[in-house]
Amino acid sequence: MKGDRVEIVVDAGDTTRTYEVVASRAGRRVETAVRRGVVEVSEVTRSGSVVRTARFMATRVLALVEQPVPREDASERPREEEPS
Repeated sequence: MKGDRVEIVVDAGDTTRTYEVVASRAGRRVETAVRRGVVEVSEVTRSGSVVRTARFMATRVLALVEQPVPREDASERPREEEPS
């Protein structure tokens, strides 16, 4: 969903660096995966094609903050009353 965002804080030796991966267009989402000591954050289209990927060594990642866009759930919407 446009606006999905993941912030990655990485240890860069004497300092920390912050990176962001953002779903830049409507219909895209951001997915995270940890595989074989690597943290991978990808922007993915509706069809599942990867647009871009950021990879970091898992031992260097200090924080991984996922900030999804609030989605409106069907059960939370106010019901409209039908006229009799």
